[in-house]
Amino acid sequence: MKKKDFRKFLSENIVALDGAFGTMLQRKAGNVGILPEKLNLEQPELIAEIHREYAAAGADVITANTFGANAAKAGALSDELIRAAVKIAKNAAPDRYIALDIGPTGRLAEPAGDMSFDEAYDIFAAAVKAGEDADVILIETMSDMTELRAALLAARENSDKPVLATMTFMNDCRTFTGVSAECFALVASPLADAVGVNCSLGPKELLPIVERLATMTDKPLIVQPNAGLPDSHGSFPVGAEEFAEYAGRFLDLGVRIIGGCCGTTPEHIALTAALAHSRRPAPSRYVPRAAVCSATRTVFIDGVRVIGERINPTGKKAMKAALIAGDWAYAARQAVEQTEAGADILDVNAGLPDIDEPAVLTELVRRIQRVTDLPLQIDTSDPTAAERALRAYNGKAIINSVNGEERSLDAVLPLAAKYGAAVVGLTIDEHGVPQTAEERIAIAEKIITRAAAYGIPEHDIYIDCLTLTVGAQQEQAMRTLDAIRTIKSRHNVRTVLGVSNVSFGLPARRIVNSAFLTAAMWAGLDLPILNPNLPENMQAIAAFNVLTCRDKGCAEYTRRYTDADLSITESRKSTTTAADGANDLRALVIKGLPTADETNRLLEAGTPPLDVVNGMLIPALTEIGDAYEAGKAFLPQLLASADSAKESFTVLRQYMPAGGENKGIIVLATVKGDVHDIGKNIAGTVLENYGYRVIDLGKNVPPEDVAAAVKKYNARLCGLSALMTTTVPNMAETIALLRRECPECKIMVGGAVLTEEYAASIGADFYCKDALSDVRIASIVLR
Repeated sequence: MKKKDFRKFLSENIVALDGAFGTMLQRKAGNVGILPEKLNLEQPELIAEIHREYAAAGADVITANTFGANAAKAGALSDELIRAAVKIAKNAAPDRYIALDIGPTGRLAEPAGDMSFDEAYDIFAAAVKAGEDADVILIETMSDMTELRAALLAARENSDKPVLATMTFMNDCRTFTGVSAECFALVASPLADAVGVNCSLGPKELLPIVERLATMTDKPLIVQPNAGLPDSHGSFPVGAEEFAEYAGRFLDLGVRIIGGCCGTTPEHIALTAALAHSRRPAPSRYVPRAAVCSATRTVFIDGVRVIGERINPTGKKAMKAALIAGDWAYAARQAVEQTEAGADILDVNAGLPDIDEPAVLTELVRRIQRVTDLPLQIDTSDPTAAERALRAYNGKAIINSVNGEERSLDAVLPLAAKYGAAVVGLTIDEHGVPQTAEERIAIAEKIITRAAAYGIPEHDIYIDCLTLTVGAQQEQAMRTLDAIRTIKSRHNVRTVLGVSNVSFGLPARRIVNSAFLTAAMWAGLDLPILNPNLPENMQAIAAFNVLTCRDKGCAEYTRRYTDADLSITESRKSTTTAADGANDLRALVIKGLPTADETNRLLEAGTPPLDVVNGMLIPALTEIGDAYEAGKAFLPQLLASADSAKESFTVLRQYMPAGGENKGIIVLATVKGDVHDIGKNIAGTVLENYGYRVIDLGKNVPPEDVAAAVKKYNARLCGLSALMTTTVPNMAETIALLRRECPECKIMVGGAVLTEEYAASIGADFYCKDALSDVRIASIVLR
């Protein structure tokens, strides 16, 4: 094989990746330690031997041994290990493309964790620079959207090499942190040359996930399944022939890059590569659709979608004061209220002359995405503020806005293209607000044409034909509607309007607003920007969806308005005062909002601390836990609620006897050889907020240290975590030691590579599929 430009090679061929490096390394070297990448320096010939075997099997791409060589795991050795790995791979397979393998840091990033986007970015940027001699960058086994985006941007901004990106999904088509296949595709596709899935599941289980991805991305698809899940002896069930059979099914779906992950060998790759090289690429199944997303929720713009307008200081004294004071909780409450009122997207604006807008807007985005999973519209006229907010946002956002002025087009459209954001196009230019529908249409088409030059498709352009007040220019309402109708008839764009501007200066503004909203929807308005807390707004939209048959069988209308109070009042649900009674604290915890003030109020009013714990905090955590287990809430929401409960517990401890809330001691550890402790840390946080005392021994913990801690604290429950297949034997060793030395202690285990059957086979008492399982087990063992 003669190497040429990888992008060209991919455009003409189906590409075969290699298989599991760790599986082969363990076969040849046995216990490889906590950082197998050190063997790049200690046993380079062993590393080269594995590469040569995969090259001989027909792999077009050889993956360098750099998966865990980032600075978060390898420290000061990182650059040396990466450079050595790439050199070994290039020498071992000089006629193959060499991929710099970038795996996760092993830490949980914001908003759910404590690692910032910038910290993650710096780690990945350093790895990209150290691996500059590779031909391709492979970002793989990601489960967290912040890490994925940091790695993608680090690759794009520090290299011109092709970038491949994969995430690892569970059976529910979501990652460990709740990222959906659709959200992944929307976020990664603009930044990567190819996107797909690897690890966690076998080929059979990955098929439905790949089917969903295939319709969501216009980029080539990658698939690297495991050879199934290992049994208690570490053997994988899917053989080479069965693996290749499934590979054919993936290729039928349009997959362009095929390889293997845990448990696969040169035998698997030989059959898969032969199949790949004998086939021509199948047609893409991509279906272009207008959509935006957070990390966990996708909103398709296939009907009227409400953009909540309340997080904006313009004309809102309370929001202005909150932004100036740095009162992030106020904005968070506004986000929660609009979410509950039925908004689909939230506008976020920090445009005040006396604040640092880039810093404040970025912090607003960080805070809001902790308490809601709605997609966000970044609303600013400052390109610097827009870019900083876009980097902090964990999804595909809307930029509000660009207009017909040259400086605006040159500043905003490159941002939309770079980050894959949708963009609002205001029909205004250097000459001001047009007075006719035709002038607005001309500006809209200028924006559409210029956006196309940046590769921005029409379905990612949302045209704002401008709402002017009828109190001053009464005829402008009809011209706005005419412009909407015309632009929708000519182009595949979406339309957006700030509806309430139409009534400025008039009495009883809601009457005019509701009528104009209805007229605009019939004209073709897709995205009204309005206050979702006003019932007449949401009622008009619900009725429109019924009359246009978007609400099939009137199901949503019936659900919402059966026995409804139709009085025209603001339907804001208070989360800021005690007016709703003692259950207000419970609501704050469920929503992940600050709890200290309400906890103090309850205590000062004479509520016993234990009543607060047992009557409010525990029921709230149970409710969010049930939602998490049912797939109605995801890890960020679970951890936000845990943080809210922790804040309340901090206040309560001042009023409680020492140890009064302690329900028992639990020892937690990530086993020897494993440096991945995200799952353990999450479990510890949740257990603490249910009132248990957690002794966290950290990661890479030898069996004897676990046993010693269990003895020292007389713990009746111990939790062990392992993420890698290579470290599961150490978990079995730790369990065996605990059985001998601490027979009274019950053992629960968890980790991505474990199953309930596997846990039982290595002697564990309980298998934990998620953080809430730990709590349920603790309630049984420590009651």
